Amino acid sequence: MTPERPREEDAIPEQMRVNGTANVMVEPSASPHLGSGQLYAALDLGTNSCRMLIARPRGSQFQVVDSFSKAVQLGTGLEATGRMSRGSINRTVQALRICQKKLEKHKIKRMRLVATEACRRAKNSRDFLRQVRRETGMHLEIITPEEEARLAVISCAPLVSGKTEQLLVVDIGGGSTELVWIDMTGVDPLDRPRAIMRLHAGFTPKGLGQARVVDWISVPLGVATLKEQFADVEDDAARFALMSWFFEENLSSFSPYNLENGREGFQVIGTSGTVTTVAASFLGLRRYDRTKVDGLRMSSDQIDTVIREYLALGPEGRRTDPRIGRDRHSLIMSGAAILQALMRVWPTDQLSVADRGLREGLLYAQMSADGVLTDGPYE
Repeated sequence: MTPERPREEDAIPEQMRVNGTANVMVEPSASPHLGSGQLYAALDLGTNSCRMLIARPRGSQFQVVDSFSKAVQLGTGLEATGRMSRGSINRTVQALRICQKKLEKHKIKRMRLVATEACRRAKNSRDFLRQVRRETGMHLEIITPEEEARLAVISCAPLVSGKTEQLLVVDIGGGSTELVWIDMTGVDPLDRPRAIMRLHAGFTPKGLGQARVVDWISVPLGVATLKEQFADVEDDAARFALMSWFFEENLSSFSPYNLENGREGFQVIGTSGTVTTVAASFLGLRRYDRTKVDGLRMSSDQIDTVIREYLALGPEGRRTDPRIGRDRHSLIMSGAAILQALMRVWPTDQLSVADRGLREGLLYAQMSADGVLTDGPYE
């Protein structure tokens, strides 16, 4: 299989697709004819993309046997009208029909099919869900911002360092951005990745030695919604600066970290197409390679260098840059504005890059609840 860029709201560039479908995985991929065990499915319908994974448990992780990803732009025009447009709905239903065929092909019985910010906000979301059910037979579930944040966190469990005492997980989506702050000072260092995985049951686990969620926030600004809000600003650099400062203003109520504690033992994990694209650009990858991106640590200076390169390219240069991709060029600067604001606010000079997200969290949560995953190690 060809590795895919895992994130949600961020479309996978054409050159990274195979027959129009992005086939790949966060964990080891497998042939659908190999191995045994029940198959699980996870579908994430976001503001920009429709993405699905089908996988089976393998040890503490899972093997992907099939996947799908398509930019449907469900949230186009939502900021202005408060409704999903007919064109957006039609594109999305067509993509969901393909997903339904894959579910039937693999005879999937255990699945979660969820929708996020666009469907949470749209006035016509109930009509949309009824249309999806009528035309595809699929029952989409609109999840809360808290559950979306929790699923993003547990997807990143394999990347948590045993040295991490304070963890910030950032999930930049198309319509919203989730941030979760977790205190792990009371958790044995060897148990910290598994402690994150146990959060699948909720943000308030009971008992000693558990990861403690200090605070979390869902900011209703993602790469698509932030872009739409500042679409009338013509100057490229000015638009970027305004987006970054506007996003930072929306973080004012989220500040659980004591700056006097310093940077030691503090880890930031970023999961999104924005983060993986910045990482791929830093590495100079003309063709995306998940094995080089997932788990990469970037310094704030390295991130700033990539963002400055994006600004120097301008809109046309970004459109033709193979490291960014045709489907992503129009969203990369709003995502970079969010990323820059986060690195400016928090007391760290490093970011861990996660090529994983909501779908992986959905799979981990289902498998953990069923008791089919073993206890680590998460390598």
